[in-house]
Amino acid sequence: MHFPRLLLILPLLCLTGCGSVSDAWMTGWTSSAAKDRIMLVRSEPMSFGFQRLTRQARLYPDLSRFMSAHGLPGFIAEIDNRDRHFLILYYLESREAFACRTRGAASREIEFAGPYPITSREFKTLEGFRRQADSARKRD
Repeated sequence: MHFPRLLLILPLLCLTGCGSVSDAWMTGWTSSAAKDRIMLVRSEPMSFGFQRLTRQARLYPDLSRFMSAHGLPGFIAEIDNRDRHFLILYYLESREAFACRTRGAASREIEFAGPYPITSREFKTLEGFRRQADSARKRD
């Protein structure tokens, strides 16, 4: 599969709701549950997506530097394909996404591609997830 095509196909495979870290652990989520999911990135209250992103940034120093330059994305998606790990970083404010992939199973290097425009449909879906998470947070 071509790297740019992954960015277009991943949202169709990954759509899921978003909850807080405590909710994720209470429902039995582990790091393997992050695979093939789109996750909200929120530091307060800490989301599962934020936890996954900070873990990946510790594993891949280039990702940490990238986020220092671009800020936190609104959402991330993770997928494994063969010996490579892929992350998609969704920046809703700028309506852009970046694709990241590791160079191999043992490597701590990561490649970046993009920015790619977020389609109107993707934006609507992700913005809907964010609104749903915000209203659930207000009820709690």
